[in-house]
Amino acid sequence: MNDKKVWIIISAVSGFTAVAIGAFGAHGLREKLSAEMLEVYKTGVLYQFIHTIVLLILSLTNFIKGKLPSIFFLTGIILFSFSLYLYSTLGIRIFAMITPVGGVCFLIGWIWIIIEVIRKKD
Repeated sequence: MNDKKVWIIISAVSGFTAVAIGAFGAHGLREKLSAEMLEVYKTGVLYQFIHTIVLLILSLTNFIKGKLPSIFFLTGIILFSFSLYLYSTLGIRIFAMITPVGGVCFLIGWIWIIIEVIRKKD
C-alpha cells in the first residue's frame, strides 16, 4: 500500500474515532462528568476533528511533499486529545501533564507547513 493511501486511512480512522468519542461524550458522559470535565473532553474532540481534517487535506493534496506535518499532527492528536479524554474521564492528573506535549506537536506541524510553503519554488 502506498504512503498516500496509508495517510488517508489514518485520517479516516481518526475521523471515525472523533465522531465515536464525541458521541460517547455527548450521550454517555453528560450525566457522569462535571461540566468542567465535559468541557475538557469536548476540547479533545474539537482538536482531534480539526487536525484530522488537516491530515486528510495533506493526504489528498501534493502541495506539501514531506510527511513531517502529518506525523506531528497525528502525534498531537494522540498526546493532546487522548490525554484529555483520559484525564476528563479518569481524573488522573498525569494525563493532563501530557496534553501540552501534544499541543507543541500541533504547533510544530503548523510551523512545518509554513516552512514547506516558504521553501516551495513557484
